[in-house]
Amino acid sequence: MDIKEIQNLIKFVAKSGASEVKLEMDDIKITIRTGGDDRGESTTYVQQIPVNQAVAQGMPSTPVQSATPVAETPAVSEESKYITIKSPIIGTFYRKPSPDKPMFVEIGTSISEGDVLCVIEAMKLFNEIESEVSGKIVKILVDDSSPVEFDQPLFLVDPS
Repeated sequence: MDIKEIQNLIKFVAKSGASEVKLEMDDIKITIRTGGDDRGESTTYVQQIPVNQAVAQGMPSTPVQSATPVAETPAVSEESKYITIKSPIIGTFYRKPSPDKPMFVEIGTSISEGDVLCVIEAMKLFNEIESEVSGKIVKILVDDSSPVEFDQPLFLVDPS
């Protein structure tokens, strides 16, 4: 279970109104407690349970004690006018078609529908990611040569 799944679980439990949820799987134990007195807080304990020594050697020895979702309310209010372009696949994000070529887009670049914004390598296949909107690139949210997840935000575009 990765951190995004844990964060989604925390959000789900907070919305459901449950005061405590315990989840135990083969190698992980999670307890989520929400404050019932309108504090708006939630406490999450994640504990790794070593299955055997061979598996545990590849895992960190200290368990994660607490994970809380990052507050994004200030960023959302100022960036709400922008369109987010998200990754359609899992892979490695590249801003250039090859190391010796220029970047596809930079901050401030005007784009139109169908323009190639980046490539994402998945299983040795390089997939060109094309824009579905017209506008100007305001922010590039991923570093070059970084792994990306499905539906991860890549670019912010100002459509005006």
